[in-house]
Amino acid sequence: MSTSVDVSVVIVNYNVCEFLIQALGSVEQASSNLSVETWVVDNNSIDDSVKVVAAEFPEAHVIANDSNVGFGSANNQAILKARGEFILILNPDTILQEDSLDAMVAFMRRHDDCGALGCQILNPDGSFAPESRRSFPTPEIAFYRMTGLGTLFPGSRRFGRYNMTYLPADQEAEVDALSGSCMMVRRSALLSENGAGLFDEDFFMYGEDLDLCFRIQQKGWKIWYTPSTQIIHYKGESTKKGDTRYVRLFYGAMLLFIEKHLEQQHSRFFAFFLRAGIMVRAGASLITNMTSRVLPLLADFSSVYASVVGLGFLRYQQSGSTLSNLFFATTAPAYAAATVVAIAVLGGYRRGAKSPSTPVFSGLLFGFGFVASLSFFIQEIAFSRLVVMASFPVALIFLLAWRYVAHRKSNGPRRAILVGGPKEAARLRRLLAGHPRPAFRLKGYVSDDSAISEKEELNIPRIGKPSSLRDLVRIRGFDDIVFAAGVVSNQKIMSTMRDLNDLSVQFRILSEGRDHVIGKSTVNHLSVSALSADVTELVQLRSGFSRRSFELLISTLAIPLIPMLWLASRLFSAKSAFRMSSSRLFGVRHVFSGKKSLVGYNISDEKLIPENWNLRSGVFSVTNSMSAQELESGEKVRAYWYYVTHQSPGLDIEIILAAFRNPTTDTPV
Repeated sequence: MSTSVDVSVVIVNYNVCEFLIQALGSVEQASSNLSVETWVVDNNSIDDSVKVVAAEFPEAHVIANDSNVGFGSANNQAILKARGEFILILNPDTILQEDSLDAMVAFMRRHDDCGALGCQILNPDGSFAPESRRSFPTPEIAFYRMTGLGTLFPGSRRFGRYNMTYLPADQEAEVDALSGSCMMVRRSALLSENGAGLFDEDFFMYGEDLDLCFRIQQKGWKIWYTPSTQIIHYKGESTKKGDTRYVRLFYGAMLLFIEKHLEQQHSRFFAFFLRAGIMVRAGASLITNMTSRVLPLLADFSSVYASVVGLGFLRYQQSGSTLSNLFFATTAPAYAAATVVAIAVLGGYRRGAKSPSTPVFSGLLFGFGFVASLSFFIQEIAFSRLVVMASFPVALIFLLAWRYVAHRKSNGPRRAILVGGPKEAARLRRLLAGHPRPAFRLKGYVSDDSAISEKEELNIPRIGKPSSLRDLVRIRGFDDIVFAAGVVSNQKIMSTMRDLNDLSVQFRILSEGRDHVIGKSTVNHLSVSALSADVTELVQLRSGFSRRSFELLISTLAIPLIPMLWLASRLFSAKSAFRMSSSRLFGVRHVFSGKKSLVGYNISDEKLIPENWNLRSGVFSVTNSMSAQELESGEKVRAYWYYVTHQSPGLDIEIILAAFRNPTTDTPV
């Protein structure tokens, strides 16, 4: 078959639209000197990947499957239709350097016996990814890896063979296997008479690359690794390590590889040893995963139990009596157990839950109702009703507090610096200002251009050059470095990440012309590209009962604080955020009457909010949490939209607390 295409890039996608767009953009930037065609095989994604690719990259060939057929099968669909002399198997959560295709094609053409080629892969923190090159897991190599000898002695030629860690990352080498996240394969090494054939579709996910490299070598071709170019790989967006599904797929693929290739070459004893080792590793992963899932349940159970028992002691010390053993054996554990079960049923322990505080409140309310009702049927525990009632707000504070601490520890607030120009810095600052819960705060930008811009009048300071990033992070303590795509080249981004990978900093990329920031296995949406009039079609909203119960509880707790806060606010200026927000607290009386929500829209924005969003004016406005003094109507609408689609007790509390910190022009109630 004659080809008129140098490279066919094949990307299999599954629900990672934003990463895919970034990857396709980098392919486009790397294609200027070559004839390149791009194939995207979508495995039935539900995030509109197919529509977005068709709209933004109309030249890309798209194969839309109606089911998830797996990685190998999807690649085979495109490979059979591709026309390129070389085929680049590429993950959607990767970013190519501008010279990646040129460098890899040049290498393949210099080495006629090279069947497959991999390049240097960088982790999201800029460090070298060891899976860039690998050896086949023979019994000896597997033993060193599983016993930890490879980790203890990475520089040893004997012990460090699995990922070839004894070789410098910048050394070209012939290897056994490559990562399927970025692997260029010669068409003739697959589809000619001397070709290895397509991916083995018995491997659903993981292990296909290892198997293909093994078969390519069996046909007499060589596998090479080159450090002449590099990519970023964000890793595991479709399947997270530690998940039961990951364990099953990954270790199942390793077992299949052993049965297919190694069992015939080595003794049954060594094959048994490999199987046993893999099963032990799989079991350890599952145990670790189960432990991480059980800990939140234990924390909730202990919090509720301690709240009930602690208040019980206070109650009975006050009355001069002693607690009954029945109280410890029935009331306290029943309350805690019922709460945990209810939270679990409501999805409060599900990973990635958008609003865990909602099932926490509802679950605790169920536990309270369960024990209170139980006391009517079991008279022996009826003495504890007052304790149970008093423990409700205390337990709620404990349950929300440890979640808040865990969230803050892992998610911020973080301080960021942008690598780019004042224009992109202003755009990012504006996007962050119009977001009720930004992932980080932009403190300034670095640029080689020292010319003063009118954008600096918006308090976006230029605080140095890109060459000073290390000192800025080390001395001034920045948590995030955001690269402005389109302003900073991918090559510069990757070289900077590598230079700074030893620092405790997270790297992010502000997509060109799009309102999201890509980070380490995360996509932070800073805006909404299209606002739907019918919210209920897109999200499961907080129930009216849950919202109303939370508002009444917080308003009740706030009433005794109003006089103290009012007196304290007199110490601040009339225009201070604390004084203005303290004055707003008098508006909680309208929450009891139902005229206002605790959190809602500012009365001046009433005409901006569609009626079927079911928002009411609030004692505290959603825009209280936004840092910009003056916001355009579109930015306000996006902020309210975010609140409507992410509303939760936790977000309400964040907005209320932000009102006491941020100056605002909203009119007090």
